[in-house]
Amino acid sequence: MEVVMSIWAFFQNNVLTKPAFFVGFIVFIGYLLLKKPVYDALAGFIKATVGYMILNVASGGLVGNFRPILAGLNQRFSLNAAVIDPYFGQAAAQAAVESIGRSFTMMMQVLLISFLWNLLLVFCRKLSKVRTVFITGHIMVQQSSTALWMVLLCFPGLNDPGVVVMLGLLLGTYWAVSSNMTVGATQELTDGGGFAVGHQQMFGIWAVDKLAGRISSKGSKKLEDLKLPGFLSIFNENIVATAILMSLFFGAIMVILGSGTMHKMDSSFSATQNFGFYIVEKSFNFAVYLQILQLGVRLFVSELTESFQGISAKLLPGSMPAVDCAATYGFGHPNAVTIGFLFGAFGQFLAIIGLIVFRSPVFVITGFVPVFFDNATFAVFANRKGGIKAAVIVTFCSGIIQVLGGAFAAYYFKLAQFGGWHGNFDWDTVWPVFGVLMNNFKYTGVGICIVFLLVIPQLEYYFGRYRRGDYFKVVENYAAVKKTE
Repeated sequence: MEVVMSIWAFFQNNVLTKPAFFVGFIVFIGYLLLKKPVYDALAGFIKATVGYMILNVASGGLVGNFRPILAGLNQRFSLNAAVIDPYFGQAAAQAAVESIGRSFTMMMQVLLISFLWNLLLVFCRKLSKVRTVFITGHIMVQQSSTALWMVLLCFPGLNDPGVVVMLGLLLGTYWAVSSNMTVGATQELTDGGGFAVGHQQMFGIWAVDKLAGRISSKGSKKLEDLKLPGFLSIFNENIVATAILMSLFFGAIMVILGSGTMHKMDSSFSATQNFGFYIVEKSFNFAVYLQILQLGVRLFVSELTESFQGISAKLLPGSMPAVDCAATYGFGHPNAVTIGFLFGAFGQFLAIIGLIVFRSPVFVITGFVPVFFDNATFAVFANRKGGIKAAVIVTFCSGIIQVLGGAFAAYYFKLAQFGGWHGNFDWDTVWPVFGVLMNNFKYTGVGICIVFLLVIPQLEYYFGRYRRGDYFKVVENYAAVKKTE
């Protein structure tokens, strides 16, 4: 067992939790299974890995760009609150686990069980109806961390092996089922792109796909149809729109914070730089990182889509990879990402004001990852199904839900005192329900959660849009399914 765990530790530390290498490794194996020359497989590995690294640079830049502003808000207004963000949530969960004398290294074992269980569900696809393999490594780590604390809180007397096995089955089922729920919507958005979403808002994507078309009337304008008159036409350009809107949005916040606060919080703000130019530079960086992100997406998605056909044909027939939600951004209107972020932020700010007015026992602070990545993703899907109106309404409501759900979860699961909660949509809606069930009904509650998840793909298979004959075909041959519609 010790040998197995050491091998797993090597794989987890160097491949699984490094999504760039994990994706590259999958591409390499896929091309070999397609009987391509080794040099072609190696080239595919390099392009996929570098493409994902570019995406990581962009994602890290977006988060890092916002972090000094968040720190400035904390210091300027002496806020003592939980930040709804998966990075803060992971740190809070680790601190909470260690505060009760339990080992946080259990998270690595949970990852192993969860990933293997996901693979087994896909392997038994005829029975489970699951088609997706969750491969977004850093997200798996974040979710394992928060879920580990939830289980330890609900089952304080459970021994370590029991925690690992029970949570591994629950989390692995969630990864398999929730990413599977995004297959239809993602295939439609990407016109058969060959991947699903494996991130933090998969139930949310399913809901947006079902609701967006009902929010707007038939024929509602999409961002692609919008032609602004006169000087407003400059907003038709994604780079210009993002730069201007972010300058207004973040500029207002930084002006309120003041140059003194930003100097303390951001080491890149030199003493000789003008505050106005600093604001412009900081805001324009968002446009830069979005362009970098889309470059990375284009590079790795094409390699992954083609190579995974080998894995799907030889190892896991009728399956597809579930990857970072940012992979969808290159298939929607570029301005959808900006609109999703802005209206999601407005919803969050309104909800935060509500917490203050109604004297909530827990105060939360906006985290960049949920407010940007969740809502940008929702806007991309909502714009396709329901146009601009749907994109605006969906993301505004999502922002409110993120804050209210995050505040409840941070309070109920006692992570507010450690300064953070996971904050993404599924972890502000579905997982708090799971936690309440586990806390009140113990093992029966865990069973209810797992059965509930396993029933979902069965319902999709028998009653969903792509049912029975098309259910697996939408993964294997989307073009053929599209022709019959």
